[in-house]
Formats: sequence, C-alpha cells, structure tokens
Amino acid sequence: MNNTTHRMNHIFKPDGKTFILAMDHGANFNVLPALKKQGEMIRELAAAGADAFLATVGMAERFADAFLGKGLILRIDGGVSFLGDRSKPMQIVATAEDALRLGADSIITMSFPGSKFESEVLSNLSKCVMDAHKWGLPVTAEALPRGFERFDDARTPENITFACRQSVELGADIVKTVYTGDQDSFKNLVESTYAPVVILGGSQKVEERILLQEIKDAIEVGGAGVAMGRNIWGHESPVRYAAAIAKLIHEDCSVDAALKEMNKLH
Repeated sequence: MNNTTHRMNHIFKPDGKTFILAMDHGANFNVLPALKKQGEMIRELAAAGADAFLATVGMAERFADAFLGKGLILRIDGGVSFLGDRSKPMQIVATAEDALRLGADSIITMSFPGSKFESEVLSNLSKCVMDAHKWGLPVTAEALPRGFERFDDARTPENITFACRQSVELGADIVKTVYTGDQDSFKNLVESTYAPVVILGGSQKVEERILLQEIKDAIEVGGAGVAMGRNIWGHESPVRYAAAIAKLIHEDCSVDAALKEMNKLH
C-alpha cells in the first residue's frame, strides 16, 4: 500500500537504515531526572540526527513540534508499571486510529514467545497487525524470547531468531530485538526475518566503544539500525552521543570516527 510505503520511508532513510530514539520508557518505568525536560531533549536529539522516535501517547500529544518532522512510532501497549507485582500482562491501551490521529508512522507492541503471558501478548500483536494494516499503518514488534522473565535460554541466538521470525509471521513490518552477540548468528537472524531488524540498547549502561561496536557489527551483516534509549538520553552528553550514532549508521564510519564525534579521541 502507498500509505505503508510512505510511513516506512518516514522512519527509514534512503539507505534503508534508521536511528530510532526510544523515549517511551516513562509509560512503565521511572525516567527521572534524566528526562525531566523531555520536550527539550526530544528537540535536541532530533536535531542531532535521530531519524524517528519511539514515543508515548502523552509525548505525541504534547511535544509534536519538538520532533522536528521526524518519524513517530507510538507505543500502544501498557497499563502496568515497574511498581506492580508483574502478575498481569501489558494491555493494548490505544488503537491504530488513535495512532493515526496522533500522527504516528507506526505502532509498536511487545512479542514475548515463551513468556508466561505469551498467549495474551502474541494475540495482542496479531490483533494490532490486522487493525493497523487496514489503515496502511506499519507495525513494529519488540521481539524478546520469554519477555523479561529470567530463563537460561531467554537470550540465546536461536530463540532470539525464532522470536523475530515469529513476529513477521504474525505480520510485523519492523522488528526490534537484542543483538545476538556475534555477527554470524545475527546475520542468520537477519536472513531469517523478512522485515527490517533494529537492535535495542537494553536497560544496562554500556560503555560507549562497546555499544558503538555492537551497532557497527549488526549493520555490517544486514541490521537496519537501532532503536535505543536509556544508553543515549541517560548519557552525560546525549546530543553528542546521538550525533556519533547517526554518523555510524548513515556514514558507514569506523567506531573511532564515531568516538571522535563525541570528542572522546583527539
């Protein structure tokens, strides 16, 4: 559909890559004090080179001007928080029509095969796909085997690959997932998933060179970019960090060149 292509092109640059700044964490997690001045941060990161933003309903409604015309991926699942007892799955809290009203180019929902809530979460993804595709609205799936539950096989390359492939089988147009840890297994994941795959940054702070090298490694074997948040907006110099990541993704530069963008090397 023409509408789908237009919206995908608002997220991905002509090189087929994207730098998605994930800033939806406040719907479920504490983002203070790093995102106290959220509107200012959005504007600065948009100017620094982010191609799209993963946002909440509140952000889309209140900070439309701050996105500077960049792509918008709306988080439509929620209804739980880190203060809860994790006895209930995330719920779908907005519709495709809501997303279109807010100017979204895609919606995002979780895909947690193997988790205790897999039936609800995977059904939510399927229903969202069927609803969104009626309007030419792409769907992004955050594919994580077993979700955030602790199992020894929760992040094996094989299970990550399965989670991504299952997401596109259920209709997802974009997949967000964790890096598998090495280029061979990630290349296999990309080749097994017939939709663009972007890697996330995770909840733990990662040293700059390690994170940039991971991004470089993923892109070299077919990754379509990143959808990262806390490691960037939680950084002491988020604007410089964003500029470095944009350079790495779209200019095919070295990790050292990206670090120079941050004034880390002289």
